Amino acid sequence: MATGKISKRTVDSIEPTSKVQFLWDTDLKGFGVKVTSAGAISYLIQFRMGGREAKTRRYTIGAHGSPWTPATARSEAERLSHLIAQGIDPVDADKKRRREAVDLAFANYADHFAASCQGEGWRRLVERSIRLHLVPPLGQKPLPNITKADVASVFDRMPTEQAANRRNVFAVLRRLFRWAVSRGDLQSSPMEGMETPPPVKPRDRWLGDAEIRLIWNSVMQGHKWFGPIVRLLIMTGQRREEVTGLFWQELNRDEKLWTLPGDRTKNGEPNHIPLNDLAITVLDSVAGDSQWPRRGRVFPTSSGAKFTAYSKSKKKLDKTIAEQEGEPLPPWRLHDLRRTVATGFQRLGVRFEVTEAVLNHVGGSRAGIAGIYQRHDWKKEKKKALDDWNDHVKQALAGD
Repeated sequence: MATGKISKRTVDSIEPTSKVQFLWDTDLKGFGVKVTSAGAISYLIQFRMGGREAKTRRYTIGAHGSPWTPATARSEAERLSHLIAQGIDPVDADKKRRREAVDLAFANYADHFAASCQGEGWRRLVERSIRLHLVPPLGQKPLPNITKADVASVFDRMPTEQAANRRNVFAVLRRLFRWAVSRGDLQSSPMEGMETPPPVKPRDRWLGDAEIRLIWNSVMQGHKWFGPIVRLLIMTGQRREEVTGLFWQELNRDEKLWTLPGDRTKNGEPNHIPLNDLAITVLDSVAGDSQWPRRGRVFPTSSGAKFTAYSKSKKKLDKTIAEQEGEPLPPWRLHDLRRTVATGFQRLGVRFEVTEAVLNHVGGSRAGIAGIYQRHDWKKEKKKALDDWNDHVKQALAGD
């Protein structure tokens, strides 16, 4: 084994041979130079963890050249020798550092977490929260280094009036840290002991019959998909994303049934929605005839993705109604149509359990023990409720 003082002169004088060569420094124990048969030079340190009985290990400091010269490599070897003396394995420490820099960097880890989320609605909320509110302040910061102050900075950046959004982001971040703890990637969550943002006052906006008539008659003047989407929201009571993400293979015209799979619902539970006459008419108009396609998106964009131009289309609809009526409708959202259906069911005397079954809402009569042991699917009752709602909307459209 060749030994000698590792310096610029000795490194420059090494000639490659047919075998790998090592030169071990006479001043700093374990510090060495490796030269391959191709002439590649690198610096390393050789060490044992746990005494003479332990296996010899080697750690590569780096290849010869900027920044590694004999002098800088020696300084690094001295630093590593101090770590080894303290019982810290530089190989394991480097692996940990690299993992924190890549796998546990917040932005990368957050993407991994989002990919594990189940349910289209929840996954979409997670992805949006990560992109807009979490990655900008946390970036590539290693997950184990994130503190309560870092978490607080996330919410300091968010407008105070976005109460609902703040709660959503809080829920996403809390779930992400809990997931990391469950996987052993984090010892504890930095959000332990943090107070959840105050709840938002529930919205109570629902649309009356005259408002339904205005929206129904005006909505077809906008984007070709926005009109049918809004009309299906009115006739089915389902969530916006569930309607806009609709696939033809989920629909059965003969049975007048929409089978919504669990991976497209907010709560992960599948739902069977009977299609009333007005809903069938809307879908017939989209298909162009009575023969519905066997597969594909019902409302595709030019790129094949699902329709997402809600805000622009909603503004145009509100403007159209305001121009027609001389004044705008009181502020409303697309989600208020879901509440409108529920309220309409109540006006029609539909049982609360049936309303929850139609809306696929896991709560109230479908929560806790009742939800576990009560397995009736309410199929007939759901059909009657939606048929009665169909008749009611027809009367509203006629001005009765």
